[in-house]
Amino acid sequence: MNESGSKPWAGRFNEPTNAFVEAFTASVGFDRRMYKQDIAGSIAHATMLAKVGVLTTEECKLIVDGLKAIELDIQNDQFNWSVALEDVHMNIEARLTDRIGVVGKKLHTGRSRNDQVATDIRLYLRDEIDLIAAELQRLQTALLDLAAAHAETILPGFTHLQTAQPITFGHHLLAWFEMLQRDRERLTDCRKRVNVMPLGAAALAGTTYPIDRSETASLLGFAGIAENSLDAVSDRDFAIEFTSVAALMLMHMSRFSEELILWSASQFGFIELGEGFCTGSSIMPQKKNPDVPELIRGKTGRIFGHLMGLLTLMKSQPLAYNKDNQEDKEPLFDTVDNLKGCLRVFADMVPAIQVNKERMYAAAKQGFSTATDLADYLVRKGVAFRDAHEIVGQSVRYGIANKKDLSEMSLDELQQFSNVIDTDVFKVLSLEGSVAARNHLGGTAPQQVKAAITRARDRLKL
Repeated sequence: MNESGSKPWAGRFNEPTNAFVEAFTASVGFDRRMYKQDIAGSIAHATMLAKVGVLTTEECKLIVDGLKAIELDIQNDQFNWSVALEDVHMNIEARLTDRIGVVGKKLHTGRSRNDQVATDIRLYLRDEIDLIAAELQRLQTALLDLAAAHAETILPGFTHLQTAQPITFGHHLLAWFEMLQRDRERLTDCRKRVNVMPLGAAALAGTTYPIDRSETASLLGFAGIAENSLDAVSDRDFAIEFTSVAALMLMHMSRFSEELILWSASQFGFIELGEGFCTGSSIMPQKKNPDVPELIRGKTGRIFGHLMGLLTLMKSQPLAYNKDNQEDKEPLFDTVDNLKGCLRVFADMVPAIQVNKERMYAAAKQGFSTATDLADYLVRKGVAFRDAHEIVGQSVRYGIANKKDLSEMSLDELQQFSNVIDTDVFKVLSLEGSVAARNHLGGTAPQQVKAAITRARDRLKL
């Protein structure tokens, strides 16, 4: 059996591989997760070789049946992975030869592990992108559902984490939807560049066999074929691009996590996270810790690190393939796993959020959140904006000294700062009046929030 240690490339060597080097350079411990893609690629390759006459129909059938049987063995945990055979490709090929004899050795005709692994990674990443996109859509749907329930719920909007203007909670949630929607668009665009087939590039220069790359691409569902054999086997920019998309997505989720952490703290009290997404303390019995958003915030740095690692991996490599590229898989796999996990738990966590409307409303009444509305009111009365800004600043200073919000001041108190202020001012100083006044596309008015949710649901279907 090949798995005893005889390597397919051993003919040129007089000495066996050093035992430590063998273990050090092996990738089968992590690349075997691509076995489905490796087998699918091999089946397509064998089918194409039979079509062009390099394999007979009988040889192709033996190979395809053998590969399908090996896939079942792996799925049933009946496959013995060998470090001596280095990687997923040679393990499967050796087992195939073991199972069907010398015909198995013909499978590798017209290809190299260089184009084989590049194809496997692209097939793997394409599959994972589709799963990630589904989880992302589930999270976006959860955000829209929560936003719809709180299109009229008022909370303070912040800049510099200081009270700025009143907004609706639904409007705030739609901001997160928009961030994730751009992430979704980037993911979709990234998939286009992932979905290009390197197979047929062989080691670096192509092959002398009469292969039909279009046939193989069609069998594997690739939308395009790599145009240059050197580039096809050596570049990993598609993996870097995906990791960049993942880093942006985690950055957005980290920002959302930070707000969930703040809002669930007793000092804010805006929300309660579901107990299934929190943990307690080993010493403080009253604690309810927001571990899930905290961990997502932490994992963001991990993915940023993978992005920098992959960029650094590729930055100095000459053409074509180099062993360095073995180091692309673990950061890529870890990025995929953690991104999927973060999206899944977030999509589950959002519907379990309980909103404390009263605390949000009370907080919005603090910090003079309608000050801009008063300035706009003065401008509409003919006061120049800079003068209006000064007048409102003086009224806020008065409010701070007397512990009164603008809406709590009497008409006489307000008129000491400007004689153009009249009884109609109280309409603009109310929280409801403030948010309702921003009734334009992209504004926080409940009417606009509801319309935006409808548009967002339609965009999700595309």
